[in-house]
Amino acid sequence: MKRGDDPARPVGDDPARPVGHDPARPARDTALRRVSREARPFLRARTGAILRLAGWSLLEFAQTFLSGYGVARALDDGFLAGRPATGLLWLAVAAVAVLPSVLAARGVFGRLADLVEPLRDGLVRRAVARALSGALGRSGDVSTRSLSQVTHQSEIARDGWAGLVLTLRSFVFTAAGAVTGLLALSPALLLIVLPPLVLGSALFLGTLPPMAARQRAYIAADEAYAAHAGDLAASVRDIAAAGTAERTVAESRALADAQLAASRSLARWSAVRVVALAVCGRFPPLLLLLGAPWLLRNGLTPGGLVGALTYLTQALAPAVQALMTMLGTAGGRLVVVLDRFTDAPPPPADEPAPATSADSPPPPRHPARHTPVAELHEVTFAYGPRAHPVLDRLSLTVGAGEHLAVVGPSGSGKSTLAAVLAGTERPTGGAVRWRGRPARPADATSVRVLLPQHAYVFTGTLRDNLRYLRPDARDREIAAMADAVGLDALLSRLGSLDAAVEPDRLSQGERQLVALGRAYLAAPPLLILDEATSRLDPAAETRAELAFAALPGALVVVAHRIGSARRADRTLVMDGPRTRCGTPGELLRTSALYRDLSGLWEPEEPAGPEGPEARRGEEHGIIRSTPPPSPV
Repeated sequence: MKRGDDPARPVGDDPARPVGHDPARPARDTALRRVSREARPFLRARTGAILRLAGWSLLEFAQTFLSGYGVARALDDGFLAGRPATGLLWLAVAAVAVLPSVLAARGVFGRLADLVEPLRDGLVRRAVARALSGALGRSGDVSTRSLSQVTHQSEIARDGWAGLVLTLRSFVFTAAGAVTGLLALSPALLLIVLPPLVLGSALFLGTLPPMAARQRAYIAADEAYAAHAGDLAASVRDIAAAGTAERTVAESRALADAQLAASRSLARWSAVRVVALAVCGRFPPLLLLLGAPWLLRNGLTPGGLVGALTYLTQALAPAVQALMTMLGTAGGRLVVVLDRFTDAPPPPADEPAPATSADSPPPPRHPARHTPVAELHEVTFAYGPRAHPVLDRLSLTVGAGEHLAVVGPSGSGKSTLAAVLAGTERPTGGAVRWRGRPARPADATSVRVLLPQHAYVFTGTLRDNLRYLRPDARDREIAAMADAVGLDALLSRLGSLDAAVEPDRLSQGERQLVALGRAYLAAPPLLILDEATSRLDPAAETRAELAFAALPGALVVVAHRIGSARRADRTLVMDGPRTRCGTPGELLRTSALYRDLSGLWEPEEPAGPEGPEARRGEEHGIIRSTPPPSPV
C-alpha cells in the first residue's frame, strides 16, 4: 500500500480527495477556498458571538501586557532605584493580573459554544436534508455517507473548530498584549523582535502543503515495501515456477528506491520546519540579547530589557508554537472534513448507472451511488505468459457506498480479483482505474485497504495496532469502532487500549478483529476483505460486515459464507474466466453455480465450519476447508 504525491499535479486533482469529491470542479478550486466561501456567511451571522468572545479575551490581553510591563517597572522603579517596596508592588500587580484571565476562562468557553454548536447543528441539518432529498428522489435510498456525516464527521468538525478558535483567539490577544507591552517599553524593540517572528511564521506556513504530501509519501512507501516483502516471502515458489524472478527483483528495487527518496524528501522538509520553529522561538530572544548594547544606548532601561525577554519567552513564543501545532495537525483535518459537506449533491436518479460487468447488466440496488471508486475494464490476468487466464476480459465497476460480494469455488480467481482490484497484482491486459484515474501504487493507501485472511498483528499496545493506518485516531473514535465492529469483548479481556498485545496469545479470530478495527478507523474509499472474517462466527461476521457497509466507502467482500452474499448489494459469481454479476435474487434465477453454492455452502446456523453441509461442499470443491472459528 502506498500513497504518493506528484508536485506537478493541480491541488484540485489530488487522488486523496474525500469520497464524493466532484472531479468536474476546477483544479484551482481547492478545499480551502471552498470551505472559506462557506465560512464567510456563517461568521458574519455570528458577529455578536465573536465580539463577546473577544470581550472576554481582553482580560488575557491585559494579563499578557502587565506580565512584562510589571517586571520592567519593578526593576526600574523599584529594585534598581533602591525602592524594594515599589518593586514588590509592581510584581504583585503582574501576579494579580493572572486572576482575571483565569476567571475569564468560564466566559470564553460559554461564548465558544455560541460558535461551535451552530456549526455542528448546521452540518447535521445539511447531511440530513441531503439524505432525505436523495431518499425522496430515489425510491427510498439513503446513502450511508450521510450517516457518517451526521455522527462521526460532524463531531470531528466540532472538535477541530473549537480547538482552532481557542488557539487562534489566544494567539491574537496574547500577541497583541505582548506587542503593546514592547511598544510601551521601547518602540525600537519591535525592529529586533518582529522580523524573525514574521519570517518564521511565513516559512512555517509555506511548509504545510509539501510537508503533508511528503509525510503521506513516506508512510506509503514504507507500507508498500513491507507489503511487497510479505507477499514475496509467501510466493517464492510461485515466482520460481512462473519465471518472474527478474521482474520481482526490479519491483523490489523500485520500491526500495521510492522509500529512500521519500525518506530523504521528508527529512529535508522536516529540517525546514525545524528552522521555521527556531526562527520564531529562538531567534527573537537571541537577537534581543545581541542588540542589548545598542538598545541600552538608545534609551532602553535594564528593566525594559528584562520585560522584553519576559514577553518573548512567556507569551509570544508559546503562543506561536501552539498556533503552528494547531495549524499543522487539526487545521488540515478540519478543512478536509468540512470540504466533505460542501460536495455537490448526488446526481439525479435518471442518470444512467455505470456498467457493472461484462456478463451482467443489472444495475445495483443503490442507484444514487454512481461515483465509481474502482473500475476494471476488459481486465485479463494470467500467472505466466503461457498460463490459462484466471481473469479473462472482466469489466466491473464498484461505486461509492456499494457492497459487492465475490463468490465462487476454490481456485476460481476470487483472491486474484481482489489483488488486481487492490493494485497488488498488475493485470496482463486491460486497465484498472481508481476514482476515474489509472491505478498507481503511489495512490494505493489513499484509496484502498486490502485485508487478507491472515491478519497482521504486531507486538505492541492494542492502541498502536488499531491506529496503525490512522495514527491520529482518538480514544472515543476507537471506542465507537470497537462497539461497531465487535471488538469490545477483546478490549475488555485485555483491560485497556494500552495493554500489551502478543500476537501468539491471540486467536486467529481475535487477530482478524484487530485488523478489521484498524481498517474501520482508516475508513478508506475502497475496502477489500479477502476472507478477512473467515475465523469469526456467523454473528460476529455479520456485525463486522454491517459496520463496514455503513461507512461511505465501497466494500468488496470475498465471501466464504452465503450470508455475506445475501447481505451485499450485488454479487459477482466467479467460475474461472466465466463470471456473472447481479443481485442475490437475480442470481438465484440466472446462475446455476450460484444456486449450487447457496445449497452447498457453509451453513449460517450453529453447524459451523465442520458441519455436514460444509464437508459436502468441500468434497465437491465448492469451499475451502477452514479451522473452527475462534470464540470471538
